[in-house]
Amino acid sequence: MNCPRCQGSLEELSLGDVSTVMCPHCGFADIPVDHIPEGEEPESWREAFNRFYEG
Repeated sequence: MNCPRCQGSLEELSLGDVSTVMCPHCGFADIPVDHIPEGEEPESWREAFNRFYEG
């Protein structure tokens, strides 16, 4: 099986009953992840820069 990003050879990694594939060449990892925001709205770039320069 080849990497979808760089076409390099994929290696299979497993831990217990869970396994995934990764590419040692480009770092691709086929790990399913759910991105569900929690908490407050993310700060804007302007707010982040202001916080950086004030602190």
